[in-house]
Amino acid sequence: MRLTINIALFYLFFVTFSYSQFIQNNSRSLFSDVRAFKAGDAITVLIMEDTKADNSANTVSGRSSSINGGVDFGAGSSGFKADGTLKSGTNHQGRGNTNRSESIRSRLSVKVMDVVDNGNLQIEGKRTTKINGETQTIVIKGIVRPVDIRPDNSIYSYSILDLSLFIEGDGSVSEIQEPGLITKFLRILF
Repeated sequence: MRLTINIALFYLFFVTFSYSQFIQNNSRSLFSDVRAFKAGDAITVLIMEDTKADNSANTVSGRSSSINGGVDFGAGSSGFKADGTLKSGTNHQGRGNTNRSESIRSRLSVKVMDVVDNGNLQIEGKRTTKINGETQTIVIKGIVRPVDIRPDNSIYSYSILDLSLFIEGDGSVSEIQEPGLITKFLRILF
């Protein structure tokens, strides 16, 4: 009798546990990968930003004008002679060149904040690390299309719509890179 009750209790526990597991995972397919699809889910963002910009300009302009004039007048033994010349010239050469290159590589987990009407996911995440007195903060926001989410539930940053990416550092290295007070004051004046 006792063995029968124990078997019945075990069966009841097993069926209840299996059923609760089924209810928890019933919104996902048994054959698809686990991907974020609702508010509160997490996605891994692979930040891979490469920016390169080159700009150059070359300007050459020239202008020249010349005015000549002369007057000759003679009467008798004395004569009057006048000559005049007026010249003007302008030359200008200008050259400019700018080069900028940036490369950012990082990995960050973000949270799905909302599902937009068309099914896209609004994401937001922040990571703060502190190493040897240097604090680095990464903040990312944007909108993700579910079709761009990879099978391992990650997405590249260049696939995020309306991406806002802020990377800020604070600490002794950042303080050394800032100009001094006198330089800041002179920049305000001039």
